[in-house]
Amino acid sequence: QVQLVESGGGLVQPGGSLRLSCVASGSIFSINTMGWYRQAPGKQRELVATVTSSGGTNYGDSVKGRFTASRDNAENTVYLQMNSLKPEDTAVYYCNAILRSGWGDPEHYMYWGQGTQVTVST
Repeated sequence: QVQLVESGGGLVQPGGSLRLSCVASGSIFSINTMGWYRQAPGKQRELVATVTSSGGTNYGDSVKGRFTASRDNAENTVYLQMNSLKPEDTAVYYCNAILRSGWGDPEHYMYWGQGTQVTVST
């Protein structure tokens, strides 16, 4: 089994910053992509940012220039530095990983964390 555990969410004022972390643990052979998605009330889950094992990044249009995703491959950890936060960034942020669980299994599997709440408000 694989677990993804997020941390770092909370309440912040508009214009402020937060840093999210997500650690993957369990039966992991290699991780291809790790990243973040978010879901606001009444809306669909959307891409925030992903990071490949080689450090390549992809961002959702609404966070480009404000958020930065990074990885520590040795620690199976992905981070999301969120700056210049806006009320519309309020959502539950979910960690995501696409990985192989064993060298004898070539399949890639997708896992999700439980989510961490980010609220941007005065």
